Amino acid sequence: MTNRQKPRILVCNDDGIDAEGLHVLSASMKKIGSVTVVAPSEPRSGMGHAMTLGVPLRVKKYSRNSRFFGYTVSGTPVDCIKVALSHILPEKPDIIVSGINYGSNTATNTLYSGTVGAALEGVIQRIPSIAFSITTYENADFTYAGKFARKLVRKALREGLPPDTVLSVNIPNISEEEIRGVRITAQGKSRWAENTIERDDMYGNPYYWLSGELQLLDDDILYDEYAVRENYISVTPVSIDMTNHGAIKNIRRWKLNK
Repeated sequence: MTNRQKPRILVCNDDGIDAEGLHVLSASMKKIGSVTVVAPSEPRSGMGHAMTLGVPLRVKKYSRNSRFFGYTVSGTPVDCIKVALSHILPEKPDIIVSGINYGSNTATNTLYSGTVGAALEGVIQRIPSIAFSITTYENADFTYAGKFARKLVRKALREGLPPDTVLSVNIPNISEEEIRGVRITAQGKSRWAENTIERDDMYGNPYYWLSGELQLLDDDILYDEYAVRENYISVTPVSIDMTNHGAIKNIRRWKLNK
């Protein structure tokens, strides 16, 4: 990419095409380069790296305020990346940005996140990718999140990202003045204390609402969830390699070939 050439930026999310965070991120990226938006036609949170098989995907142009905004895909965030790269974009983007997601994607939530899943698909396709999340599900103020996203993407385009690595960025839902700084963190450990609610429909058949509370197992500023709770922006390098390399030597001692 030459200094005169605008970077090509693909924007996606998992909250759907109508999500405010997506529109803020798109507007912020337009100050950097040429933006294409491809997002799910409806909210697809918690999809992780799911993709659609055996069902056709529908792609439609989407307008907002009578102006073309981007494309919708009737599938998951990963589907959006795959369709964008194979059928919408004339050439690969220089970077993929996903978000800005409602709710933090830290600790165990990283595994469930469709926002992170979209970015991971970008890395699988050998495209630098960053996932952005804000730490609230309501009354989100995306002002500083959009500003920081622009700053980080500019830096990533200039410096490059490590291969096979996504940056998962979590931004506290507070004012810029209240942000204490940026921490480069590890993915923390947590678990969901499940609280599954059972109810009956009008025919007496049971159905269930999944809910729960995130229990934090790491209380150190070196980890993502704790950092954002302490009003730091958390930037976590996430690898597509899920191997527990430290366990390989131990499992080899089992001598499974005998």
